[in-house]
Amino acid sequence: MFPYKTSFVLKKNTNQSLYLQLANQFIFYISEGKLSNGTKLLGTRTLSDLLGVHRKTVVTCYEELEEQGWVISVPKKGTFVKDDLPILNQQEFIGLNKEKNNNISSDYTFYKDSLLPEKEPLKSEDWIRINDGVSDTRLAPTVEIGRIYRRISSRKNIFKDISYGSTYGNERLREVLVEYLNSSRGLKITKDNLLITRGSQMGIWLSAQLLLKKEDIIVVGMTNYSSADITFKQTQATLKRVAVDSEGIVVSEIEEICKSSVIKAVYITSHHHHPTTVTLSAERRLHLLNLARKYRFAIVEDDYDYDFNYNHAPILPLASHDDRKNVIYIGSVCKTVAPVFRIGYLIASEAFVKEASKHRGYVDRQGDAILELTFAEFIKSGDLDRHIRKILKIYKERRDLFCSLLKSQLSKYLEFNVPKGGMAIWVKLNSEYTWEEVKAEGLNHNFSLGEWERYDMANKRHNAIRMGFASYTNEEIYQLIEKLGGIFSNLERSKK
Repeated sequence: MFPYKTSFVLKKNTNQSLYLQLANQFIFYISEGKLSNGTKLLGTRTLSDLLGVHRKTVVTCYEELEEQGWVISVPKKGTFVKDDLPILNQQEFIGLNKEKNNNISSDYTFYKDSLLPEKEPLKSEDWIRINDGVSDTRLAPTVEIGRIYRRISSRKNIFKDISYGSTYGNERLREVLVEYLNSSRGLKITKDNLLITRGSQMGIWLSAQLLLKKEDIIVVGMTNYSSADITFKQTQATLKRVAVDSEGIVVSEIEEICKSSVIKAVYITSHHHHPTTVTLSAERRLHLLNLARKYRFAIVEDDYDYDFNYNHAPILPLASHDDRKNVIYIGSVCKTVAPVFRIGYLIASEAFVKEASKHRGYVDRQGDAILELTFAEFIKSGDLDRHIRKILKIYKERRDLFCSLLKSQLSKYLEFNVPKGGMAIWVKLNSEYTWEEVKAEGLNHNFSLGEWERYDMANKRHNAIRMGFASYTNEEIYQLIEKLGGIFSNLERSKK
C-alpha cells in the first residue's frame, strides 16, 4: 500500500493553499508511476485524519485532481487514478551520488552560437574589476527619476499607456527626443525618423537585420566594438577591417575597398572610437559621407557616449551633416544615467525606421511606456542636462587622477594617451608582458581584468585594452593603481 503519511509534506507557513500543495504532490506521484493507473485513493475522511488536515482540504484536492484529469470519481465507490494515463518513462542511473534531478542538461538538442563569449561571473564586492568604461551608478539621479515615475504612474488616465503600444516606442518620448536631438546635435529629423530601442545594442542588432545577409560586406575598424562585430557576424556577413589611427578609422582604406567590392555598410563610433577612444577627424567625416553618397552604402554611427567631452564641446555627429539619410544614427541614455535604464534610439530614413519597428515588434513587443514617459519628462524638464553637467566635472577629475597615477606609478609597464572624452583609457602594455599574465596574477590580488580578449577581435596582438575610470571614486582609483602596481611588481620579479 502507498505510504500516504510519510509521502506528503504540507507546510502551513507558505502562500500556497494546503489543498494545492496536496494536489501537486499527488500529481507528482501519479506521473512518476508511484500511484499507478486505476489505484483507488484513500477516502477523504481517512486521508484527512492521517495527514491532520480538515476533510474539506482533501475534498477540494480531489476535485482539483479530477478537474485537471488525473483522477476520476465514481459514486459510492471512491476516487481512482485514471486508468488511461501514459506512464512517464524514467531513466535509471547507475552509480553513486547521481542526482535524480538534473537541471544542467536536457534530452533535446539545441544550437549553440560559438560567436557568443561566455560572460565572466561577477566577483564579490571586495574585488576590484576593470570595466569597459561605464558610469558610476552611485551618481545616478534615482530620486528625481523615481519622483517622476511615481507621479506619472499615479495619473488617473495612466491606463491608456499601460496596454499594448506602438513598436516605435512611446510617442511622447519620441517627440521630446526629436526636439532635444535636433537642438543639441544638429539633426533635422521628425518623429517618423526615430525608433525607441532598449539601448544602443538593440539599434545595432536591428540595423544588422535590415542591412546584412550572408556574404554582404560591412567595413569595421581593425579594433572595433566587440558586440558589434559579433552582431554582424551572426548575419554571416563578411567583415572587412581597416586601420584606425590617431584620427579615427582610416577612410582612404574604405575607399580602396569600394573600388573593388560592393559594400553594404560601414560601422563607426565616430565620437570616441571603441575601443581606442580617438575621435574621427573632420576631414575623414566629410570624406566618409561623400563615399556613402557615391557608392550608396549605409553608415551605422554608434554615438554611445556623445555627452562626455572634457577638452571641448561635443562634436556634432555625421548624422547632422547627412541630408541623404545615408547615416543610421544610434545612441542611448544608458551610459549617461545608468545602464539599468534601457532607453535608446535609432534614427534613419522613415522607410528604414518603419521596417526596423516591425522587426523590433518580434523580439521585444514594446518598451516600458511608463519609463519612457518618465524619461520624456526627465529630458524635457532639463534634469538630464543638469545631471550631465554635474557628472562631467566629476568624471573629468577622475580621468585626470587616473591618468596621473598611471603615468607616475606604472609608466615602466604601460603607455597611453589622455582621452579627450569618454569614460575609458586605451592602455597598451609593454611587449615583455601580456594581459593574460596580468589577469592570472590579478587573481592573487582580488583583481579581475574582465574579458580583455574582446579588444582584439582581429587577433592583431596589439597588447592594449580599455580601462574605465568613471565608475571609481578617487579612493578606489588609488586602490586600483596600488593593486596594479603590486601585480606588475610580482610579474617583474618572476621574469628576473
